[in-house]
Amino acid sequence: MKDQQHQPRDLDGNPVTPGLPMAMLAEVTHRCPLACPYCSNPVELTRAAQELTADDWGRVFRQAADLGVLQVHVSGGEPGARRDLAQIVAHARDAGLYVNLITSGIGITRDRLEELDRAGVDHVQLSLQGIRPDMADRISGHPGSWDKKMGFADWVRDIGFPLTINAVVHRQNLERLPDMIDLAERLGARRIEVATVQFHGWADLNRRALMPTRDQAAMARQVVNDARIRLRGRMVIDYVPADHHAVYPKACMGGWGSTGLNVAPDGTVLPCHAAQSITWMRFENVRDRDLDDIWLNSDSFNAFRGTAWMPEPCQGCDRKTVDFGGCRCQAMALAGDARATDPVCSRSPFHADVVARAEADAQADPADFIYRRMKKGD
Repeated sequence: MKDQQHQPRDLDGNPVTPGLPMAMLAEVTHRCPLACPYCSNPVELTRAAQELTADDWGRVFRQAADLGVLQVHVSGGEPGARRDLAQIVAHARDAGLYVNLITSGIGITRDRLEELDRAGVDHVQLSLQGIRPDMADRISGHPGSWDKKMGFADWVRDIGFPLTINAVVHRQNLERLPDMIDLAERLGARRIEVATVQFHGWADLNRRALMPTRDQAAMARQVVNDARIRLRGRMVIDYVPADHHAVYPKACMGGWGSTGLNVAPDGTVLPCHAAQSITWMRFENVRDRDLDDIWLNSDSFNAFRGTAWMPEPCQGCDRKTVDFGGCRCQAMALAGDARATDPVCSRSPFHADVVARAEADAQADPADFIYRRMKKGD
């Protein structure tokens, strides 16, 4: 069925035909043994009883492949919290998808990792919270997490998975970024994703503890640039810079509803990981509607496609098809309006207030962490 409220158009009024997604993030659970204060999952987490079954995921993967998706990122929470994870992975492989497992490495034994290898995992992405046991355990809220992660990385290497290290950086660990890159190299990673914390979900509750300073942001960019030169041909470095210290916003997700989609643990289909922070928007569910119909025809995916929806100064800006107005979730969080120009853009009328707030957060005495927790039994 075709929704009528939002049909994407360009500034000349011409209809915009959506492209096809290449990748899907499958958030199979919100359960996680870690309590990271920078987690961007919603503050209200999906309970186990609401999660899609493995067979549900199999149907979703087949529909995704038919739509054009080539790879699936199996994530959470911690996907290892699903006892049927190998079955979920096998469904993805049966659908012909490249399977990237995004994990904390906590709670997955070597035997289980070998089972996941047999089920069809192609690549492993391991998160790190620091480069020392004390920092890693403090950030994760999980004593002993460092030793478990290092052991898991050894198993990944022994089994032969390609490895990506995911290093979320923030005010309290950015000074150790060179060591993080060195550690990724020692672990045999082919890629490291240096991702400055994005202030959605639980992370937004920890702004004063996590907001990097302007000097830290500049240092991080230089460290990444230098490391890219040194490691060219050996390790890829992806970098997500600090939004609040930028001149222009990122092209979030390559533009809303353009190249990827997320499926939440309960089957809700989202244009991006944090889209549910736009509380007035209604998102469809794969329990009720096929994935291709949601991608092509739903109001939520069509809401910010094209350029006709854009306000000024975006409509008159030569970057409107470069950054697509920036992040809709950030506009909602910082300007109170998902339709506004992303306030981190220097041309936004909200930019000065956002910069002042970020500077104040970064200079304040670090607050205690508000850890991400789920109640036992959830």
